[in-house]
Amino acid sequence: MIETALEFGKRLTLLLNSNNLETDSIELFNNFFNNVITVENPEDVFNTFENRRIDIVAVDIDTNTDEKFKTIEDIKSKYPNIIVIVLSKSQSFDMVYKIINLGLDGYILKPINIDSFINVLKKLEEKYLRNEEFENAKQNISLLKQYQDIADKSSIISKTDLKGRITYANDNFCKISEYTKDELIGQGHNIIRHPDNPADLYKTMWHTISVQKKEWSGIIKNMSKSGKPYYVKSTIKPILDKEGNILEYIALRDNISTMVNDKKHLLDNISVNDLSILVLVKIEEFDMLQKFYTIDTIDQIEKTFGYKLLSYLPKTFNFKNVYDLDNGTYALLTGFEEFLNAEISIMGYLEEFANNVKNSKLIIDNIEYNISITLSYSFGKYMLFEDAKSGLEYAVNNSLMICHSNDFSIQEQKDAQKNLDVIKMVKIALDDYKIVSYFQPIINNKTKEIEKYESLVRLIDEKGNVLSPFEFLTVSKKGSYYKNITDRVLENSFAMLSHVQTKLSINLSTRDIEKKETTDKIFDLLDQHQDTRDRLVFEILEDENVKSYALIKEFIHKVKQMGVKVAIDDFGAGYSNFERLLDFEPDILKIDGSLVRNILHDEYNKNLIETIVDFAKKQEIETIAEYVENEDIYNYLCSIGVDYSQGYYFGKPEDLESTINQKNQKETK
Repeated sequence: MIETALEFGKRLTLLLNSNNLETDSIELFNNFFNNVITVENPEDVFNTFENRRIDIVAVDIDTNTDEKFKTIEDIKSKYPNIIVIVLSKSQSFDMVYKIINLGLDGYILKPINIDSFINVLKKLEEKYLRNEEFENAKQNISLLKQYQDIADKSSIISKTDLKGRITYANDNFCKISEYTKDELIGQGHNIIRHPDNPADLYKTMWHTISVQKKEWSGIIKNMSKSGKPYYVKSTIKPILDKEGNILEYIALRDNISTMVNDKKHLLDNISVNDLSILVLVKIEEFDMLQKFYTIDTIDQIEKTFGYKLLSYLPKTFNFKNVYDLDNGTYALLTGFEEFLNAEISIMGYLEEFANNVKNSKLIIDNIEYNISITLSYSFGKYMLFEDAKSGLEYAVNNSLMICHSNDFSIQEQKDAQKNLDVIKMVKIALDDYKIVSYFQPIINNKTKEIEKYESLVRLIDEKGNVLSPFEFLTVSKKGSYYKNITDRVLENSFAMLSHVQTKLSINLSTRDIEKKETTDKIFDLLDQHQDTRDRLVFEILEDENVKSYALIKEFIHKVKQMGVKVAIDDFGAGYSNFERLLDFEPDILKIDGSLVRNILHDEYNKNLIETIVDFAKKQEIETIAEYVENEDIYNYLCSIGVDYSQGYYFGKPEDLESTINQKNQKETK
């Protein structure tokens, strides 16, 4: 066959239009053709035709595709009997149909395979020797068959008549749809239509291909014979005759189910099952891994663990699919009865699974990684994913290895409703000016006189109940009303300066200080109260999510220059430390109440408070002890040199403004 091709080719001149063809390919052409002329620019193609006899044109269309197809169209228009072949790496639907519509004579995939090349030469020889019109038709059919052979192996293909009835379905179509060819032929495509698709999708599709006679492309969700959803990227094209009439429709599809969001795929599969068992798997401390390793390494860990996950499962039962939900979380799903028939304990099964993971190692680029997992499982149909997700969060927060999470979502919904009720209550209180400040006295331990008051936020509900921050402030921080509460407390507290002659403490979190709107409000109020701001104390409470300590330090420095004192709240617990203390240079330390409450019975607390007081005295920083509830605690605090006391022993938080107003009314009478 090679000898025949050589004999044919050595009589011909080939014009090669390419600017990036491999050297091996050019040598192949030189070996088979009498003469090979290589040109890069389209104008050089036509100049060559004017000066030389050309038998075959080969066009490389991997670059400047539109320009190359325009060149081919011009060649076919000017030299209708010339043989034209195309060289390309692409097997796309659009590419092949353009080749077919242009009536080209050969389509050679790169890199060029010599056997394929010889087959094309053989077909070209037949055209060269026979009637050209007949050969054109034959070559088009041959090209279409070559493409169909390629496409059949990789794509899902069907053809329909003018009424949309299936006339052809390839093996891939049958495999993914779970229907036989006999079941498909003569049916409309609604046999695989999924009810989730909007009706407008099909109206638009049909109008495009049948009325506009254009190609339609898009992603469609289909449903197999057994009810399983799958996703395909579809291209549907009307096939036209010379007069532009539609002969039939051809559709090419790619299965992209694995590319579609795995969570969506998981929820679809849950919805089609009567009862399921869902297991959520979370790589332990994944957030820490993300901070410790590079993005590429984390990606490799996730992918490798996902690939190996099924191999960790006990041999007594095999989940068939793993769903990657991102952020180190995976899902396993199976039918409830299917698992039940295995007659194994779900808890024992998952314990073995978790231990298999723990006792193995992930090896990536010759580095070993130890992985442990947290598991949550639920069974049923409705709210299955929500239950398992809530259970997984519970397991992570409570350091559990496995959590059975049926009905967890119900509690989550109750909590969500409770949070919503709190948010509504806060909004009403803000609207009705029922977010108020109560004030608790702070006593000078030497004189037992009230030298300061601390401003404490309270909410008065519609029934007149006075609620402490514990009942609404945490939820408010997650909503949009927290800033409004802060603004109201600031306004109340600054206003109180005109009613008392003592110092006044206002609580601020580092989160408050990081909000520009809040600090702008604070500095505006300080400017309005220049005569009294020297009696203010800002009690600053550190938060674990501080973004900029430099910003906090700058705020402290600025307000101190304005005459305001600064206290560090809850010192000795939480996130406070001596290093940060020196950085902030506060005027006052408020010793955390949890230490003070047990000071008489807890030696550790006693030693810690004594250390804090000793340190503060050396730094000339005043100290205030919170939660002073009885005389014994007060006497001990005095004995170790604490400067101030605050607690129920001296007074509860009260509506100081009302008390002062009542006192003034009595004095007036």
